[in-house]
Amino acid sequence: MLYAVHPGPLGDLVLAGPEPGVLASITVPDQRHATGVQPHWRREDTAFTEAARQLDAYFAGELREFSLTLSTPTSEFRRRVWEALDTIPYGTTVTYGELARRAGLPAASVRAVGGAVGRNPLTVVRPCHRVMGANGSLTGYAGGLDRKRFLLHLEGVLL
Repeated sequence: MLYAVHPGPLGDLVLAGPEPGVLASITVPDQRHATGVQPHWRREDTAFTEAARQLDAYFAGELREFSLTLSTPTSEFRRRVWEALDTIPYGTTVTYGELARRAGLPAASVRAVGGAVGRNPLTVVRPCHRVMGANGSLTGYAGGLDRKRFLLHLEGVLL
């Protein structure tokens, strides 16, 4: 696995993937459920230059949708939830219940959907920050609620 460290407004992002240009994870410092850099990973700062460029453009307010090669093998359930995350447009939010519906899952699966969202390995790029509690409250974000608030403010959801 290759990795690069890219500074940004959320802290130093760790971008990792199996080969240059193919992302398997993007994590922020102290992110819950993140594995962190493993001893057998190799640092290669130029491996994810396009991802770094797009992240910089996003944080500058110049990019609303990412176009990157992703590799995140997972269970069928998580795949459905993560694909539903990818459908949430920039500057909008949905509830966990709405996300379950978009993923074609029963309303009773909302807790499990929340668990899948919390284990999203591609923070920012796969927009788990756009998922809110049933009453519109800021709930659960593996990178911390301050970062979620920052991202939603950047996208114009929170003023």
